[in-house]
Amino acid sequence: MAAAAATFPAFSKWSFAGCSMPSRLAQIPPAQYRPQFFTAMEYALVERLAAIIIPTDDTPGAGEAGVAEFIDVMTSRDPDLQHNFRTGLAWLNSHSQKLEGKPFLGLTPEAQVALLEPLAYKKKYRPGEQPGRRFFDLMREYTIMGFYTSEVGLKELDFPGLQFYAESPACPHQDDPEHLHLPPPRF
Repeated sequence: MAAAAATFPAFSKWSFAGCSMPSRLAQIPPAQYRPQFFTAMEYALVERLAAIIIPTDDTPGAGEAGVAEFIDVMTSRDPDLQHNFRTGLAWLNSHSQKLEGKPFLGLTPEAQVALLEPLAYKKKYRPGEQPGRRFFDLMREYTIMGFYTSEVGLKELDFPGLQFYAESPACPHQDDPEHLHLPPPRF
């Protein structure tokens, strides 16, 4: 089943996430992701925005986590989200063109961040940018959701569900008075 799922285009980063697999399945290359909803240009913009929100530094960022894929898959299944993302991306490009004379992806990384700061921080708010602020809030929300539900994000949180135990660990707080009413472990 996992080998078949790996060929589905929405699983290029998430195939086999968090599972142990036989070595012959590990040799199957992941599928090349093809956006389900966004155009190629919109998808590139979503990737760049996600990378700005959660950059790669000494830890993996949104790119390694497949956040743009997550956003695309989620958006492809929700007409309201489709409208909000498509109009937000168009607004951002139009705003960039108006202020900088170039679409957002044509700007330097520094200029991209400078354009986004008034949308991200209340202290830097500029009148007339309310649609951009709403879009950036949506983009940030879905970036964080995508990152922290991915294997990469769960590892960053040291999520115990990714660990394999030979036996179930007992409660680490057995001497806690709040736990006196609990029965002793059965294992």
